[in-house]
Order: sequence, then C-alpha cells, then structure tokens
Amino acid sequence: MLLRGEREQVVHYCRKLHASGLTPGTSGNISIFNPLEGMIAISPSSMDYDLLVPEDVVVLDLAANTVEGRRRPSTEYDMHLACYRERDDIGAVVHTHSPQATTLAVLGWDLPAVHYMIGYGGTAEIRCAPYHLFGTPELAAAALNYLGKGYACLLRNHGVLASGPDIGHAWALAEQLEFCAGLYLRARSLGEPCILDDSQMAEVIGQFTAYVAQK
Repeated sequence: MLLRGEREQVVHYCRKLHASGLTPGTSGNISIFNPLEGMIAISPSSMDYDLLVPEDVVVLDLAANTVEGRRRPSTEYDMHLACYRERDDIGAVVHTHSPQATTLAVLGWDLPAVHYMIGYGGTAEIRCAPYHLFGTPELAAAALNYLGKGYACLLRNHGVLASGPDIGHAWALAEQLEFCAGLYLRARSLGEPCILDDSQMAEVIGQFTAYVAQK
C-alpha cells in the first residue's frame, strides 16, 4: 500500500475530527504530504469517519491524479494541493467547520491576537478569505492568498483551513483557533477585547518558531 503511514494517520485524525466536535458529520477533510514520493494522502469524500480504514484514504500526486485508492478524494483536494505546491513548509492540512471559528467566518471577521496562541499559526492575526464555492480552484487560490506566510485562515461562510509542517502541528492549530475564536466571541459580547500588539506577537511567534525547530 502506498503511503501506508500517512493513510493511517489520516484515519486517526479524521476520527478525532468527529469525536472532538471540530466538524459535524462527514464535513471537513485532512491530508498529509510525503515530499519524497511527491504524493498526498487525503480523506475520501462524504464517508463516515468512524467507518474509515486506511484503504479508503486516497493517494493523489501534485497534479491531482489518483495514484491509489478506491474512493473519491475530498472535494477540497484543490485547496490541499495548492498548499503543497506553493509552500514547501506545509506538510499537512486540516480543514474544519468548527463552530466558533466558523461563526467568525460567517461574520466575515478576521481573528485578531486576542490570545497569544494565535501565534502558533505564524501570524499576528488569522485573516478571513472571501467566499467562493466549495471545491473550486477559486476557493483554493483565495485560501492560499489569505494564508500569507502563516499556517491558517478563515473561509468566509464556510470554515477554517489549518496547516503546518506536520499533522500534529496542523491539528493543534485547528484546536487552538477554535479556542481563540470562542474567547474572542465571548469577549466581544461583554466588551472590547484587549488585543496583543505586533511587537508582542512578534515575540510569541519567535518563541513558537524556535520551539518547532527543536522538535
């Protein structure tokens, strides 16, 4: 089986997606890139994550050709592939419809530095990309643009794109964005949140970058 390890990890994290409440039903998707093989393992479209096995995970090359797999790849494969084609520092992508962060996306709001864990995404704020139909090249291009040099963005009226050097980083970032989005929404309901400034966030990002480099 091609990319056995990556496919097993996709199954593991897809089940976590369902159990954690980061995305409802069969929505959301996960992929992992193997740079030596030049291929990705990506979750299949519209399949119950509790029933998923490694053979269901689809292997694609960077030209979007199916190399191995009996299922259809996630409809968002363009968005995943865009990250891997254009960013050699991205090794995994987690796309969710997590409730708090998606609420911000529905509002069309960016997520500012309400908590220092925003810096885990490599930027001082998480920007909200404009709306495009799901599964389209236009959405993929917008997501890549709004990532900037960071690892995450919101997708207007849609959800969240989190990425990272590996699946552990991408998953942790998706969790932290949901946590920070909840803080921001609750703080906005009570008053005006205190936002960390650019110099404070530069210190945070420097610390996180050093930490990741040591892993």
